[in-house]
Amino acid sequence: MKTAVVLLPGLNRDRDMIAALTTITGKAPQTVWQTETTLPDVDLVVVPGGFSFGDYLRCGAIAARSPVMRAVAAAAEKGVPVLGVCNGFQILCEAGLLPGALMRNAALRFVCREVKLEVVNAETRFTGAYRQGQVIRCPVAHHDGNYFADAATLKRLQDEGRIVFRYAEGTNPNGAIADIAGIVNEAGNVLGMMPHPENLVEAEHGGTDGRGIFESVLGMSPSLAA
Repeated sequence: MKTAVVLLPGLNRDRDMIAALTTITGKAPQTVWQTETTLPDVDLVVVPGGFSFGDYLRCGAIAARSPVMRAVAAAAEKGVPVLGVCNGFQILCEAGLLPGALMRNAALRFVCREVKLEVVNAETRFTGAYRQGQVIRCPVAHHDGNYFADAATLKRLQDEGRIVFRYAEGTNPNGAIADIAGIVNEAGNVLGMMPHPENLVEAEHGGTDGRGIFESVLGMSPSLAA
């Protein structure tokens, strides 16, 4: 399986994502710098977490206008799976690839801890390794993870099964509307999520709950999914 990781100034979770993809696929992903205007032929493109461009203006706002994100949008339009994690989720929203926005955490504090996620839709390209309603563990680390969408958008997400993950068991760390932790686009090939599944993919991490997302989208055996 071939994967690619987008690199932007200020991202600091790219190495975690590269390590996770290498562990899962047995092959290091290609990296694509912000100035690139084309992407390699891959099975998955990932926009990792961090603080792109120092989170100036709004989180992800500058990164969303980088040349590489136009290439990501073009790839997504062709059906290539795209995963945005944390700052990557913010960037995908700012780039118009996903609806809604990520606002400052309700408590106005950076939060870094483990949360519980409910798999709301186990029939997406990213969640086939899980059971419907399954609750998994996943770490978070963000300051602006408070997902918001207007009432019409929220209803559309709910009606179309595009809410993929919700914070479960009272672990919502940021005040996100409807406990939303991850959503997909209308075509189902772009997933944005605030938690970091790449940090829970092998036993040394203390569990493998995040591994199923990568195994699902890459069409691999979900033998290690929780």
